[in-house]
Amino acid sequence: MSCGKPHETDCSEVLERLEFFLDHELATADESQIQHHLEECLPCLRMAEFEQRMKARLATSCSEPCPDGLKERVLVRIREVHIRITQTP
Repeated sequence: MSCGKPHETDCSEVLERLEFFLDHELATADESQIQHHLEECLPCLRMAEFEQRMKARLATSCSEPCPDGLKERVLVRIREVHIRITQTP
């Protein structure tokens, strides 16, 4: 995924760290770097917005504990989709 413009931080790197960015689990400098990229790159911004909406929806709609292994399977699938998106020209 890319808007076709050169960026200081590559789109694939941003997408790899997007989950940590949204959860505020990155160092301040790394957060600033990703925020700057999102301000320049509409496709990555849209992905971030989608991920944020998904997290919010899941947080408000899930009242029962997650079955064993489900979280890991979902994370693996998300990573697979991210890889497929970043490898698509």
